[in-house]
Amino acid sequence: MLKPSLQLKIGQQLTMTPQLQQAIRLLQLPVLDLQAEIQTALEENVMLELEEPDDLQPALESEPESEAVTAEELEVEYAEISTLGQGGGAALPDDFRGNQDLPDRSGIGLKEHLLWQLEMNRFSEEERAAGRAIIDSINEDGYLTVDLEDLIVLLDDEIEADAEFLQYVLLRIQRFDPTGSGSRTLSECLGVQLAQLDSETPGLDLALVIAESYLELVARQQYSVLRRRLSCGPEELELALELLRSMNPKPGLAVPSGPPEYVVPDVFVRRNEHGWVVEANPGIAPRLRVNDAYARLVSREREYEALRTQLQEARWLVKSLEIRNETLIRVARSIVAHQSAFLEQGEEAMKPMILRDVSEELGMHESTISRATTAKYMHTPRGVFEFKYFFSSHVAGTDGSEVSSTAIRAQIRRLIAEEDSAKPLSDNKIAKLLEDKGAVVARRTVAKYRESLGIPSSSERRRVAAR
Repeated sequence: MLKPSLQLKIGQQLTMTPQLQQAIRLLQLPVLDLQAEIQTALEENVMLELEEPDDLQPALESEPESEAVTAEELEVEYAEISTLGQGGGAALPDDFRGNQDLPDRSGIGLKEHLLWQLEMNRFSEEERAAGRAIIDSINEDGYLTVDLEDLIVLLDDEIEADAEFLQYVLLRIQRFDPTGSGSRTLSECLGVQLAQLDSETPGLDLALVIAESYLELVARQQYSVLRRRLSCGPEELELALELLRSMNPKPGLAVPSGPPEYVVPDVFVRRNEHGWVVEANPGIAPRLRVNDAYARLVSREREYEALRTQLQEARWLVKSLEIRNETLIRVARSIVAHQSAFLEQGEEAMKPMILRDVSEELGMHESTISRATTAKYMHTPRGVFEFKYFFSSHVAGTDGSEVSSTAIRAQIRRLIAEEDSAKPLSDNKIAKLLEDKGAVVARRTVAKYRESLGIPSSSERRRVAAR
């Protein structure tokens, strides 16, 4: 006969709380938006204060021994400063270590952001074709504006697709950053975001039921009716509603609709005697800390309930900013490790790299890598680049290796720049020259890359040369 017994088990588990969601949101913010967020927090929370310059540690000192938290996991070890590559290189001038404003011509928007992730994830050619059609039908708020049946008709000339196939691709896109993009209803949008949370998140089960069936009652604020329908108490309902409110009903708006006028580098990359080194830009945002005097007062006196709440919010904001900084540094170091050849030799030495390469190396989710690389900039001896620039798909090499599509574009641009203007190279000829150099590229792929570079066809180039 079995007897009841108690067992103690120790394990780690991540609960996606609203506070952790704040850390993820801060990770996605570009520098100028982050500065505005910090300024607002300083004005509204008396527990926060600026660190004095004398309190700041030098950028290249050893990492602190405190616990670091990334946007997708609560415990990661701080990575050491990378010492990558060989040989010399241009060091970063001292006068370039401050807050430098540089023009941004990236032109990123929601669709471009989703298409980039489609390219940087592992999809078959048929899935990519379906994904492009789906993303093209997503509006600025992040919602899919056509039925899957209509997409089947649109794709008829390109691929054979049925509703089940498109639904599979759509579900994968809905888990891109920002999560929920491609949803068809508010209920589906909130449900997709909630489904990304840990199953043990308090209030999650009830929030999922509300998102699926009772959003109308929430909109009407008929909470007593909602409690009866769900057979739950006021505290349970409030917990679920708080979780729902922390979701984004219009995920598309999380991605800027147009490029900012200026960009500020988040990190600097330079060479020293050991190799490539990544440093955070100390000028991008003021450093915050909790006011110790107020914190001690609140801990002694029970009547300061409101201040206690502000103290908790202040501590989490400070920690969230540390999370953001550490995540950006770790991602930047990984990128530099993969692309040191580009930093030394230029575009034609770019290596193929997709989101999964970095996510597996750092133990983070791919959507976190996407957030950490969007609207984040790296100042290098070769110029200022968005983190996303260093990611590219691959084409097959004649020796079985892989070649970056960015490197192929650079080779196409060079071949055309060096051509005889009276006898411009056709796309077929360029494909043959690339094959001779070790890259297998179809003529239509050459044409696509050439058009993406804004270079006209050989016939157009011939006409221009004749005039």
